[in-house]
Amino acid sequence: MAAHTTGPNGLIPIHIAVHDPAPMEEPGPQANDYVRDLFAASAKYAGISWTRYGAEPRWLGMDTSTCAAAINPSHFSSRGADEFDRFLSGAASRGEPALIIATMGTADEDDDRVRSVFGRPGGRVDFRNFTGAIVGERLLAGAEVSLVPGLDAADRDLGLRLLNRPADAPWWAMSVQASALVGQRGTTVREPEGELVPILVDSLGEPVVARWTSGDGQQIWYVIPDAVDWNQVVDWLVQRALPEHVPAALRRVRSCHHVDPALETPAETQARSALEELERRYLEDKARLEDELERARQEAEPVRSGLLYGSGSELEDAVAVVLRAAGFAVTDLDEELGDTLSADLLAVLNGSTCLVEVKAAAGAAGEKLISQLQRHLEKWPQLRPGQPVTCAALIVNHQHRLEPAERSAEVYQRRVVDALPFPVIASGDLFRWWRTQDWAALQAAVLGQAHVAGEREEPPAEGRETPAVGRRRWRPWSKGGPA
Repeated sequence: MAAHTTGPNGLIPIHIAVHDPAPMEEPGPQANDYVRDLFAASAKYAGISWTRYGAEPRWLGMDTSTCAAAINPSHFSSRGADEFDRFLSGAASRGEPALIIATMGTADEDDDRVRSVFGRPGGRVDFRNFTGAIVGERLLAGAEVSLVPGLDAADRDLGLRLLNRPADAPWWAMSVQASALVGQRGTTVREPEGELVPILVDSLGEPVVARWTSGDGQQIWYVIPDAVDWNQVVDWLVQRALPEHVPAALRRVRSCHHVDPALETPAETQARSALEELERRYLEDKARLEDELERARQEAEPVRSGLLYGSGSELEDAVAVVLRAAGFAVTDLDEELGDTLSADLLAVLNGSTCLVEVKAAAGAAGEKLISQLQRHLEKWPQLRPGQPVTCAALIVNHQHRLEPAERSAEVYQRRVVDALPFPVIASGDLFRWWRTQDWAALQAAVLGQAHVAGEREEPPAEGRETPAVGRRRWRPWSKGGPA
């Protein structure tokens, strides 16, 4: 191995278990698979700006005993095993943990000509001198991943950087697996050692980026997916991981990216402390705002989903929530009178009693929805002779299989609506008024009143009187429509 005898140069040595890509030439069409694989393995690291990020690479064939970290070290003889052992021995002799970054899986496995019939492509990361391994199963395209809360600064920063990978970049769900040793007396299973801490997880909570630490703290492995921006990873390694886990490595080379706090000037200490406090407040504020956003979404989602995409009881419940928010006292008639006996809801406001029918249509709304509300109006005096209705409204979630922006603005053509004794309201309009808290417009639409654009008012208490404007009343005994 080539030895390094120069003094500190400010650059942190990092071992990578491939040959230096700089002198390598791309294999020609006649090259065998072995040569192609060697070139492809080195080419992944060809674009790293090592000096810019305060590091220098130690490739295969170079001494690694002074390296502060290793990237994808190899267990195989003549492929990096000697370099890996010298790296581990060097860290142990200094009383430092061996910091290792390993990639899970291979991004271009989908290009293989031969595919396994036993499952999706996977990956495996084996530990050195410890039992167990981390195995991975490639997730299907479009998998959603998220940051685990409560991480330390270094792990959180890594997770945020990897979240910015391209949308089509692959992920592998990881788990720790026991080691099985096959001998003359059979198979011996050894439970995995150490602790796996998730950093990013998939929608099922399985880690896709994680940190593994041996029980004695001698090795720290960060396992990340293949197909990453290695400039980002090296920058994180120098700026975050080494100061957190191996700070002495930065002092040894007199890295410009790290100064021993004991050697700082008062101005440096003050600025650093202020920056740390700023980061602490930021994390606290971000966590608080994320919690507020999550609560707001949990409250809004049933209404949004119900009004824009729902049908049946989901849509009816959402309409009831919105009407109550606008100040109506709402009764669920399906619960009180029985399903199909009358309209869905009874809404009372300002002395007006409104019969509300709620319907959904996957495509264009049929006019039979109108006749259903008309029948309910005719039948109402028999159901509640002591509680006459003064108005009615038909609320329809039409074309709900389309995105809201792709739907027609009106449920029916204007000529149809103008001939009716009650308004027909698209549930999308109801959602818009609820979202903007335009209670005056919502009340006017349901009660069939004229409304001046731009009017806003606070929602009254349920059933409380407010001044009525231009009210249109439906009279069950009138053949000519509204009076």
